[in-house]
Amino acid sequence: MIEIKNLTKTFPSADGTFYALKNVSLTINDGEIYGIIGMSGAGKSTLVRCINMLERPTEGAVLVNGCDVGTLRESELRKTRREVTMIFQGFHLLMQRTVLRNICFPLELAGVKASEAKARARELLRMVGLPDKENAYPAQLSGGQQQRVAIARALATNPKVLLCDEATSALDPKTTHDILSLIRDINQRLGITVIIITHQMSVVQEICDRVAILENGEVVEEGTVVSVFSNPKAAATRRLVFPDSAEDELDLPHDEHRLRVIFNGAPAANTPLIARMAMDKRIAANILYASTRSVGDKIYGHMLLGIPGGDEETRTAMEYLRAAENVVVEEA
Repeated sequence: MIEIKNLTKTFPSADGTFYALKNVSLTINDGEIYGIIGMSGAGKSTLVRCINMLERPTEGAVLVNGCDVGTLRESELRKTRREVTMIFQGFHLLMQRTVLRNICFPLELAGVKASEAKARARELLRMVGLPDKENAYPAQLSGGQQQRVAIARALATNPKVLLCDEATSALDPKTTHDILSLIRDINQRLGITVIIITHQMSVVQEICDRVAILENGEVVEEGTVVSVFSNPKAAATRRLVFPDSAEDELDLPHDEHRLRVIFNGAPAANTPLIARMAMDKRIAANILYASTRSVGDKIYGHMLLGIPGGDEETRTAMEYLRAAENVVVEEA
């Protein structure tokens, strides 16, 4: 378990003191995939660097399985960092080393024998789907392949926690999905706790169990991904969940009501839900805005509907849509 208690991090600035983090408290359970999301400058990367003490907090504590890592001596901290490893947006591979030697590197630092390190590296290359790339150099690999090597290197020391700092931000959507699937498989297979730092709500939706939203260094909302996504309360969360719907700018006819429909992993169907409602209930909804995507056989995202008629038609539409699995409906 990771407990972040009243964490504050400040930096000197021209205007005095800049608060990168303000009194942040979170609990991350063993074996879960936890998302920390916010826009640029929210404090996400500072927070993750405080977890493994690459940044020392100004106030507060980080406890890993009850141990306050901020009180550890340097030798003890190095051991803890082998148990709390990290992957980055920029991969950070050693370009002059082969793939195999990149993965062996943390084992070399830990004093593992070369033969054992190579055996472990080959095992991890099979796990991340690159068994034939051990003699390649990073420059010969695609971005997705480089990130797979970085994941293998992070797993070399058998960590208990994997920190992912914007690990998919430099990748295209298909590669992002593949990397997230790999991380989920590793989480389930090895029981590793995963902390995902991102500014992309789609990443959180796809992989995380719970999520915290940061804004200006503070946690403004926290909870399960389903509850936060279906009913965002903080203004920062709503901007992330509904980033470009421009709802306030839409002019509706006087006889239409607006409904926001949120898909939290609703099963995909041969006939779309809105079309089924038109056939079953004779309600021809006007789709004013939609941002949805399929992940496997599930649908995520949201849409804004204009419902013609009066209150009765609106109630009927809400009841019909709410009957669908993993669909949340609210009047907008």
